Amino acid sequence: MRVLIVGSGGREHVIAWKVAKSPKVDKIYCAPGNAGISEFAECVDIGAMEFEKLAAFAKEKQIDLTVVGMDDPLVGGIVDIFEKEGLRIFGPRKNAAVLEGSKAFSKDLMKKYGIPTAAYENFNNPQDALAYLETSKYPIVLKADGLALGKGVLICNTRDEAIAGVKTLMLDKQFGDAGNTIVIEEFMTGREVSVLSYVDGDTIKIMTSAQDHKRAKDGDQGLNTGGMGTFSPSPFYTAEVDTFCKEHIYQKTVDAMKAEGRTFKGIIFFGLMLTKDGPKVLEYNARFGDPEAQVVLPRMKNDIVEVFEACIDGTLDQVDLQFEDNAAVCVVLASDGYPEHYEKGYPITGFENFKDKDGYYVFHAGTKFKDGQIVTNGGRVLGVVAKGEDLKKARKNAYEATKLISFENKYMRNDIGKAIDEA
Repeated sequence: MRVLIVGSGGREHVIAWKVAKSPKVDKIYCAPGNAGISEFAECVDIGAMEFEKLAAFAKEKQIDLTVVGMDDPLVGGIVDIFEKEGLRIFGPRKNAAVLEGSKAFSKDLMKKYGIPTAAYENFNNPQDALAYLETSKYPIVLKADGLALGKGVLICNTRDEAIAGVKTLMLDKQFGDAGNTIVIEEFMTGREVSVLSYVDGDTIKIMTSAQDHKRAKDGDQGLNTGGMGTFSPSPFYTAEVDTFCKEHIYQKTVDAMKAEGRTFKGIIFFGLMLTKDGPKVLEYNARFGDPEAQVVLPRMKNDIVEVFEACIDGTLDQVDLQFEDNAAVCVVLASDGYPEHYEKGYPITGFENFKDKDGYYVFHAGTKFKDGQIVTNGGRVLGVVAKGEDLKKARKNAYEATKLISFENKYMRNDIGKAIDEA
């Protein structure tokens, strides 16, 4: 079969790598792709938001399955357009992708259906938001309602910081229309855990747990980024936590979406906070996390295409989802200065060190070909991933592997997975 993958980052690279392992697949395209993805797929110069062009391409090439990696096209309604054209596509429709596309919607859904989350209020008027802050407890969290590249969340320790945050989101429009509405919620403390799942509208199958590191600098300092590294599984996601979430969060979310007439098929990413009062939902995403996918998918034993098709066909209950009994760690190699100002276009060397190196991977996030060389083309450049028999071994392997890749202004955090020492 022929598969089209929509996207251009590290998440799409690992999806392409995994799809290429399926005996069902004989041709992969990726739009627009990147230098690393081109090893597995023919990259096509069509943007992820050019829905009509993508649909026309899928028809022309007789694509059997399209897989959408990114949030923007899903929230924008790419699935609806493909389905209208009779094209098979994996991902939630627009009315279901709102689970990620609107934080105000997802918070209201959780409140209505009794899914544990932080106390909150939604605001679409900055003056009302500012008035609310006068009587709030601090620290407090401000979230842009819409998509903001994972950066539209502000943790404010004082009222002055919160007032400045409202100005940033709602008045200065730092994240554009995403800040037209904001969510102000209580600040929760505890361990964060990410849990990805496959959903076919009725059945939900949970993948192995992971934990992301969002801050740019060691010790969880610096600005929020798209993710500087991750590890899987999380030692803090215990059997007790799993039982609680299966009873109070996972299936309840799927059932709530169906009850609202927004049947969800695709990936639901649960961002959880393990508070002293039990697990609570921090956020939902409607697609694989990035870089969570880079540590979860290499540990998945199943043929991913079979799982995608089961989600589309409503037969996920027949899938025995299995993961390896090991661990994986991803360290992101970024351009120094990310997420603010950084240079691009530097040649990258060392990829040959990963050839035939079992359990070691380099997934491209921001790269391109230039004059026959692979060069940096983004803030997050590469995700270096290594497996190990346990988390400590995987972490050691991953950091050793980062030394095999070189480029000017290479930057990384040195403490990805350090929390596992405290488990």
